[in-house]
Amino acid sequence: MRSQKSQVTIDKSKSKKQKTKLEYLFPLFLLPFYLVPWLYLGMRIPFSAAAAQGIRLGVVRSPDNATQWSGITTRLSESGVSYCVVDLEKIKNVADLNGVSVLFLPNVESLTQEQTLALEAWMSKGGRAIASGPVGNLSPPGVRQMLRSLLGAYWAFPLSEPEALQPLRTRTQEWVRQELTGTIHGGVIIPTSLNSQTAATWTISDSPPAVVTTNRATFLGWRWGVNTAASAQLDLGWLKAALSRYGNIAQAGVSPPPTSANCVAPGALPNVAAAPRPTPTTAVRGSGGAGVQRGRGAEGQRGRGAEGQRGRGAEGQRGRGAESSPSSLAPSPYSLAPSPVDPTERVATAGIRVAPNGEPIAPQEAIAMRQELQNLLGRVESAILAVNSASLNPGVQVAGGAAEQGKKETIPISSSSTVASTSPISTQNTALGTLQNARDVLQSLPQLIAKRDYATARSQWLQARSNLWNLYPTSSPIVQSEIRAIWLDRGSIVQAGSERGLAKIFDGLAQAGINTVFFETVNAGYTIYPSQVAPEQNPLTKGWDPLAAAVKLAHERGMELHAWVWTFAVGNQRHNAILNQPADYPGPIISAHPDWANYDNQGRMIPAGQTKPFLDPANPEVRRYLLSLCDEILSRYNVDGLHLDYIRYPFQDPSRGSVYGYGKAARQLFQEMAGVDPMKISPSNRPMWQKWTEFRTSQINSFVAEVSHMARQRRPNLIMSAAVFGYPVQERIQKLQQNWEVWAKRGDVDLVMPMAYAQDTNRFSQLAAPWLSNPDLSSTLVLPGILLLNLPEISAIDQIQFVRDLPNGGYSLFAFEHFSDRLRSIFNRTQGNNGATSKEPIPYRQPFAASASIFASLQREWGFLLQTNQLQMAEGMRSPFSTQGSALSTALNQLAQQPNPTNFAAAKNSLKSFRSQFRNWMSQHSTQNSYQVQTWDNRLANLEKLLNYGERVLLNRPNSSATKR
Repeated sequence: MRSQKSQVTIDKSKSKKQKTKLEYLFPLFLLPFYLVPWLYLGMRIPFSAAAAQGIRLGVVRSPDNATQWSGITTRLSESGVSYCVVDLEKIKNVADLNGVSVLFLPNVESLTQEQTLALEAWMSKGGRAIASGPVGNLSPPGVRQMLRSLLGAYWAFPLSEPEALQPLRTRTQEWVRQELTGTIHGGVIIPTSLNSQTAATWTISDSPPAVVTTNRATFLGWRWGVNTAASAQLDLGWLKAALSRYGNIAQAGVSPPPTSANCVAPGALPNVAAAPRPTPTTAVRGSGGAGVQRGRGAEGQRGRGAEGQRGRGAEGQRGRGAESSPSSLAPSPYSLAPSPVDPTERVATAGIRVAPNGEPIAPQEAIAMRQELQNLLGRVESAILAVNSASLNPGVQVAGGAAEQGKKETIPISSSSTVASTSPISTQNTALGTLQNARDVLQSLPQLIAKRDYATARSQWLQARSNLWNLYPTSSPIVQSEIRAIWLDRGSIVQAGSERGLAKIFDGLAQAGINTVFFETVNAGYTIYPSQVAPEQNPLTKGWDPLAAAVKLAHERGMELHAWVWTFAVGNQRHNAILNQPADYPGPIISAHPDWANYDNQGRMIPAGQTKPFLDPANPEVRRYLLSLCDEILSRYNVDGLHLDYIRYPFQDPSRGSVYGYGKAARQLFQEMAGVDPMKISPSNRPMWQKWTEFRTSQINSFVAEVSHMARQRRPNLIMSAAVFGYPVQERIQKLQQNWEVWAKRGDVDLVMPMAYAQDTNRFSQLAAPWLSNPDLSSTLVLPGILLLNLPEISAIDQIQFVRDLPNGGYSLFAFEHFSDRLRSIFNRTQGNNGATSKEPIPYRQPFAASASIFASLQREWGFLLQTNQLQMAEGMRSPFSTQGSALSTALNQLAQQPNPTNFAAAKNSLKSFRSQFRNWMSQHSTQNSYQVQTWDNRLANLEKLLNYGERVLLNRPNSSATKR
């Protein structure tokens, strides 16, 4: 379960929908007008003095482009441009780039953190870069993130066939010439910077970017110097045009080539070996890098105790070699390239570098720093307001007028009791002063950076952020109707060892306010319980039935228990050693039924760089087995939900010859349907490749529909959910054949959990926000997955607060094995039962009651602010605000008490009327606190989502009553 980017086929017949899928990729959502000066500041970065006197071009040679080097140098010779060669492997620091004013990185896919930091420091001093092809795509996640910032774009995915290039000459892009058009086999480039501009597009549906520029970089969306990608004329035309942006082009023979210790004349370096192609004994390129966490989602957790050694060996064991494939597999039509690293082995790195030093702060980094601090300020104030408003008497009605008297004691905003750190804030640094200090830092950052006082700017920003984190209320209860879920992993179940041991786990979860447990029931082909369908129960749980115990324990504590099932992944090489099995053991299911196995295009059951064999979803016997297994769980155990994991194919990247899905049944079925063995199809055959991709995707879609139908026939009130990847849909279909939006729109699933695993809230927000605000999912609830592994407790609190401030039903934590005592203690105080006689309704179980509860909490916040004279509202607006708020509250409560079409229509209309005027009522308050108003609007949008969900599961689903188990 996880997230990153690379490949898809763009269909010319799909117009508007795909455009929105590209738009999601811009990481900075809505940019306020006050950030415009930062763009101006970025435009003023001076070129180096050397660049003004004439371009000194350095061309990077690396193992990645070694096989293409002859073509690259041939083109450079034809260009007549003077250049030197920079050996990538000799770059250790910024001094190794001396003597170069423009650096060309043709098709360099792997950079280390050390090399990227040197590049960043060099560009901050005025260096300019030209990049081509999938630059950095095989680098560790942290490096990829830095490169996206430096280059202002990244290679998202290749096109399946050559396409026409359309230059875009504008007033700000006068260097672009219209004659730079032609047919190229390239890929889509995604802008990432606020001052990124598209200089050329592909002339296909939605016109995706082909060339992207910033004031300091040019990114060409094809492999430069490769005859099969582009002609020499086009390659040279674009290179010369890009160079013209930065100064005069020195001609070969007119001036000597620029040289320095690591910038030598062409031909002066010895030959460099090409990057090795992987074999079953070659280690995969690292997916980590310094400071990069490695975690797992619900899709392949690292176990604990006797069940969960965490070692990965050399970046993860390889799949079985060709010996695991049936002899009928034909040779692949692909040329092999380095295997991609499974994204389930990755955690998104922090979105903002935080080193407190004097390195220059680039314009994009400055914008991100200011935006993150402003958003953190908003999140902290939102959390404090929720706590303070919860202190109002529960019986007080506050829609728009003043609250009645009789409130409980509130937490003063200046009280040190609100701090989250172990040491309280000093009396001189009160909460009110900390909030004001953060606002002052926001105002002073532009001036400090304009004066190039980078050390002070970073130091003040870091201190302000730390102080704001310390303000999070961690000792006061939060009244919030939300889904609070956690994945309870197999390793923790094994370590519990008995029902008594499991009871301690459930006691702790109940005290922490967790209301939903995804209990790992089927893992790597083994069931956690004694099964009559599966070949074998997990050997480490034999002698007792953990699932029966878990259902009993959860229900005794008022919690929901959902069976978490690995679907198509049915083995795990990392578990084999724990269970004393051979390293290449494919698991009990494939061992019993070899014909059920799936394979990649090289005949491997486990793709290179991954650790799990998969079943063939096109095999009817596989589908019958999985349906029988799920039916057994639902028949024998009173679980509240069924949670599908690994509901996809393994990770692939067709652009590098990595494709999966060639099981015996799939090949036979597709050949009967299309008249060709899919092993003979390559991405260059676009129509047939599209059919093959759609065929595999339809296998997953149809199985989800089948299992959902079966489950609800047996248990109408069952909650169906799935752990999914948050890639954009077209990329996800190419990489995983997982089109979960289809499941959501059809109502096959009630909940989806995008795995937005990140090291900080900045990156977490970029991964989660597109799905929390997606209008296409209006009747399906979204729970972003938060990875707890190595995540500081306050960062977990911050990510949860981000989720609470968006249209959302709750959160899900991965996993119990990483649930620290300190975080559990915070939860005990803030969202635990605390002796309450009644609990807030769970949104997926009681959506209408949850809607009424959420609006009541909004009313308390407005009432608190009115009572303390903090809600800015024109006098003439208070009466209609109060009247319509009371009407909406009444309508929502009536619907919660009597769910029927009439009450639903009344509540829906009342909410629509209230929302249509809300922004006008809050216009005055928004000038002082736009984040707060946006948060309230998000929660009103969440009410609409809950009403839509409730209509589907309560009013329209046959024989269903979500208020019952």
